[in-house]
Amino acid sequence: MVKNGINLLAFSLAAGLALGQTVPREQILHAMRKAADFYRHKVSTEGGYHYYYTADLSYGRSESAEGPTQVEVQREATPIVAMAYLRAWDATGDRAYLDYARAAAHALLRGQLCSGGWDYLIEFDPAKRHQYQYRADNNCGEDKRGVTNLDDNVTQAAVRVLMRVDEALGFADKAIHEGALFALEKLMAAQYPVGAWPQRFRRPPDHTQFPVKRASYPESWPRQWPGPDYQSHYTFNDNTTADAIDMMLEAWRVYNDPRYKGSAEKGGQFIRLAQMPEPQPAWAQQYDREMHPAWARVFEPPAITGGETQGILRLLMTLYGETGDRKYLEPIPRALAYLQRSFVPRTRAEVFGRIPAGPVLARFNELRTNRPLYITKGSRLSAAGLGNRNVDGYEISYTPESVITHYGVLISGREVAAIEADYRKMATANPASLRRPSKLRALSPWDARQESAARRGLMPEVRQLIASLDERGAWTRMGVIGKADRLVFTYAAKDMVVRIGRGRSDGSAGDNPQAEAQVIPIKENDTVEIYVGAQPPPERLISSADFARNLEYLAAALR
Repeated sequence: MVKNGINLLAFSLAAGLALGQTVPREQILHAMRKAADFYRHKVSTEGGYHYYYTADLSYGRSESAEGPTQVEVQREATPIVAMAYLRAWDATGDRAYLDYARAAAHALLRGQLCSGGWDYLIEFDPAKRHQYQYRADNNCGEDKRGVTNLDDNVTQAAVRVLMRVDEALGFADKAIHEGALFALEKLMAAQYPVGAWPQRFRRPPDHTQFPVKRASYPESWPRQWPGPDYQSHYTFNDNTTADAIDMMLEAWRVYNDPRYKGSAEKGGQFIRLAQMPEPQPAWAQQYDREMHPAWARVFEPPAITGGETQGILRLLMTLYGETGDRKYLEPIPRALAYLQRSFVPRTRAEVFGRIPAGPVLARFNELRTNRPLYITKGSRLSAAGLGNRNVDGYEISYTPESVITHYGVLISGREVAAIEADYRKMATANPASLRRPSKLRALSPWDARQESAARRGLMPEVRQLIASLDERGAWTRMGVIGKADRLVFTYAAKDMVVRIGRGRSDGSAGDNPQAEAQVIPIKENDTVEIYVGAQPPPERLISSADFARNLEYLAAALR
């Protein structure tokens, strides 16, 4: 009976929506303010945010930041929340949202480094801030932590927040305006002569040490990881240079300064120079100063990548749409043909057990031979105060057995067909019709299809979102946030056992007849964590990404 009642209710709701029933605007507005007020006044630290919080707000953490005196600069934290506030401001005209976005921008200013950009976290504790080269504190000593990070869209996302808040405020907030321009100046200075950016930098490069060259294959390359000195490489990995180019194109729009357009086009020059010659006319994740594909992390060998190549093709079309210069379309057909002949047979891919839907590409293809490269997984150990260590594994392999799972060695190729279709339309379109909207909100290169997809089927989701807010205005969900006092973390690359207790390995109790060892099997790919204290990690959390997505969804429903 209950089941039939639920079905009848669902049918009635669907029928009502089909007849044009909508959620009253006042309900949406009230839910948006309730959620935003809670997040700004109860969740934020100095206007900034973590990835996750326990549902009772007793603890917050991110990938790099932790606790009540730090916030995270990666996109899933402070930047994505600021963008959601701006979308709510656009949709409602309610000044509170703009004030909340402004607070996030000022939080970012507190973490801006003297080198111009940001690292992963911002520290607000006065006793610890002296360790960092924070521009706001005029603390630019060489012995401080002050490396600008372009990896994972960190600095680029922070600059986008400052620019967009600056524009929304009519350029009236002097600190935000100057912070954005300072960052842009430093980023232009850090750009290599070839047009690329490094993964990280502290100061501008010596241009005499970085000649402009076209990409080529090295005569040989090391099969063993040479070490961690890769942060100065010309970097496409994690869309580092692509995000910087797209950010400069937006800066040109916001500030009408042709130097920013010039920087973006210089980045476009690097894309064209970095396209490898036949038989692999695509791109590597990173290049050394000789323009040879190079190692980065221990699981990122010199190779042609099926991942970043797709993002680069999208960016080339963006450059064409923004500039009207057809030279940016010229590399695309060769790269598309290469990707289409590089799909991995699904019968081979299925060894992994979990594979992307549709066509599959290898993330790494061996230079010249184009054979997929795989990285064997290894056991990892992290202990408080002792850092992280890979115990075994992390070797190059030509077979997909026992490969790393924390980093996809096979990726989806479904986007290739869409890229080709968009390229064909673009090649015959009027370039003037291809420019993006004057106001962008995405933190990575803007995609019109994502924008329209976010607005489909809004009303059923709106009802659910409003109903799921708790009395405070929080959206919560089940999950594992961990705890601040984690002592040990282990990733099992193979089947293992954990033994708890003082009994001998032969099963006898030894000197203590009351003690009996408990042996727990750990399966391959499982993790083991040990925390100090008797309280287990909480399992209900609040997510900044959830909040931002939900607030933007409600804002889209108003439009």
